[in-house]
Amino acid sequence: MPSDVPGKPVRLVLDTNTVVSGLLWHQAPAQLIHAALQGRIELFTSQALLLELSDVLPRAKFMRRIAASSFTVPQLIARYAVLARSVTPTSIASTSRDPDDDHVLACALAAQADLIVSGDADLLGLSSPPPGR
Repeated sequence: MPSDVPGKPVRLVLDTNTVVSGLLWHQAPAQLIHAALQGRIELFTSQALLLELSDVLPRAKFMRRIAASSFTVPQLIARYAVLARSVTPTSIASTSRDPDDDHVLACALAAQADLIVSGDADLLGLSSPPPGR
């Protein structure tokens, strides 16, 4: 549930595909990156999510977009690592069919995030905990 405190930025964890889209395309995820740069929202990440980003971004299918961005893969990762505050999640019980999704959930719990932003069907299929949890 989004923050109930007026003026307090919403705390978000973006899954890796959302981060890639936000860094390389000018669609909705890019608006989240822009909002974070303006301080209107807070982004959170973890070492596991940054490692996943460093594994995904160098893929051949992104090379043309990366070249057009005027940044290198390490520069894009470093820029996101500065923008998103890193937290240290604790281990959680396996929740999703995809173990990488558990990293997103663990990060969100550690960050006390209001929302997870994802297009991942496995994450989208999970139900939210009841209020107060």
